[in-house]
Amino acid sequence: MSRTIKRGAAPPGRRPTPNRRRVPKASLGDRLLAKMPISEDALRKAVTWTVLGGVGVATLFVANLLGVPQAIGAGVAEAAGRAGLRVEQVDITGLKRMDRETVYAVALEDQSSRAMLRVDLERVRERLLAYGWISDAYVARRLPDRLVIHITEREPAAIWQDKGQLTLIDASGRLLAPVDSSRMPDLPLVIGPGANQQEPGYQALLAAAPALRPRIRAATWVGNRRWDLTFTTGETLALPQDGAPQALIKFAQMDGADPLLGKGWLRFDLRDPKDVCAARRAGQATGRRRRPQRSARRCRGGDGQ
Repeated sequence: MSRTIKRGAAPPGRRPTPNRRRVPKASLGDRLLAKMPISEDALRKAVTWTVLGGVGVATLFVANLLGVPQAIGAGVAEAAGRAGLRVEQVDITGLKRMDRETVYAVALEDQSSRAMLRVDLERVRERLLAYGWISDAYVARRLPDRLVIHITEREPAAIWQDKGQLTLIDASGRLLAPVDSSRMPDLPLVIGPGANQQEPGYQALLAAAPALRPRIRAATWVGNRRWDLTFTTGETLALPQDGAPQALIKFAQMDGADPLLGKGWLRFDLRDPKDVCAARRAGQATGRRRRPQRSARRCRGGDGQ
């Protein structure tokens, strides 16, 4: 039996299929982002800060190269500051004796703006190095809002007494801080005008006779040319202007062979090489000097001459 196909009728064929929407595959970047341990929002903020900071620094650099007026560069920095690039936190490390607030105040003393890009790192470092306690300083930015400062402090070596004032000094004689007389640290005491500037030489003098060092209570810089040493037992030793280390070594040898300290003597005078052990006892007139009786031979050089 034959089929008749009417003209204009739709030819028999496949059933129409529903229109399915294609779902695009996730990109490699999206898949990596999904596996990261931070949220997408936090990552987006970090990228924004990085880009903003990079653009700001690049803009200031190009402006400087092209000679653009400083006000324009400052304007860019202030705009970046309003967007979040401003000093909100200062991390300070390396402190031993200094107060943290003091470092903070010195570092940001002349900062008219807290915009991060306007902080002059070299200027901050210079201000820190001008402070007595600080021997070195490292200053850096940590965008978007952190300033990092690492301090290297000077080591106190002695106490300088001048005109009734006590000041802590380092081995180079640099003034560090005032000293409270009721809380004196266990450090050598140097006395007199300019004695602080003689600290390197004084340290070398003490190193020449280390056995006597713990027995020396104070040292007085006399006439801006020589030292008088005061011992813990109360005696004073007058050293010559020239050859002081050799004279101190000689005195240490004499005291080691036959003790002189703590034996009732008040003053030893080594300024005269021909009379290198002149001494004075309590109650003896100032103008009269004699050699310690038990050390007469050694006071003349150990050979009777």
